[in-house]
Amino acid sequence: MSEIILDTKKKYDVVDITEEVVKIVNNSKVDEGTCFIYVQHATCAIIINENYDPNICDDLLDALDDVVPEGKWRHDKIDNNGAAHIKSSIIGPSETIFIKDGKLMLGRWQNIMLCDFDGPRERKVLVKVIKDEM
Repeated sequence: MSEIILDTKKKYDVVDITEEVVKIVNNSKVDEGTCFIYVQHATCAIIINENYDPNICDDLLDALDDVVPEGKWRHDKIDNNGAAHIKSSIIGPSETIFIKDGKLMLGRWQNIMLCDFDGPRERKVLVKVIKDEM
């Protein structure tokens, strides 16, 4: 298993980690298999989406703000980040991508991104590459 350590810059941040994941897959020398990406934080999520147009990431954050507004959750009485926990639960902490011919099977416009809903902070993403045994 490998780790990607990164520092988010804003309270709500979407950080492209595709290059780091590709390096891990390349170093694994796995030709056919599966790549698992998982974030160990209750206020973060992992997504696969377009990152060519930065408006996509901003639109995602705006949409989540519309669905899960700040400041109205019981958890806010503890550490004022109830919305962050709900957003990360909706999106989810992991993604799975198949590997074929040593490459991640991402679509043309797909990138892997960490979404931080309670930054800025240091975040850790775990990546595990498993070789097919067929």
